[in-house]
Amino acid sequence: MKNIEKLEKLIKEQHGTVLSSDLTRYDIPRTYLSMMVAEGKLEKMNRGVYASIDSIEDEMYAMQSKYPKLIFSHETALFLHGLTDRTPYEYAATVPSGYKVVETLSERFKIYYIKKDLHLLGLCKVKSSFGNQIMAYNVERTICDIIRSKSRIDIQIFNDALKRFVNKKSVDYTLLMKYAKDFKVEKKLKEYLEILL
Repeated sequence: MKNIEKLEKLIKEQHGTVLSSDLTRYDIPRTYLSMMVAEGKLEKMNRGVYASIDSIEDEMYAMQSKYPKLIFSHETALFLHGLTDRTPYEYAATVPSGYKVVETLSERFKIYYIKKDLHLLGLCKVKSSFGNQIMAYNVERTICDIIRSKSRIDIQIFNDALKRFVNKKSVDYTLLMKYAKDFKVEKKLKEYLEILL
């Protein structure tokens, strides 16, 4: 397969978004990106991020590819798991303590910090709105996160998410209580569950 065909296939598979780092992975010379930009087939969206001109950039996929320690959490995870209908105004993501967040990222994202040993707890793969695979926290971890950060969450989103959560069939309550203990929100969680169940 020719390099241009490989690149076009990759763009299609990633729903219109391609990163310069993807080319290294697939052994495609970066000059092909420049050629496609010059031909008007691709548009440079950000440093190392390109989108096909007939598509919208998958910002969640692009940002997570660029910053792999960034995990979608809180309101964004609620949205990805169907626990809120409200599309996030700004994406919420969690990074480990001490991780240097660049200014362009902190301007567009609501960043939460967590101890390194808790950073990967509850990690799962989900699909972005564009169909690309991204990393977020599972439902049980997300509920503990919003309880921990209640003061930073819109009260309407918070209440709606808890109501939807208790009606979900696939909840692992053993895992939920384990996470609640790890994040020191066990008492608060039990109070909410007593009201809602």
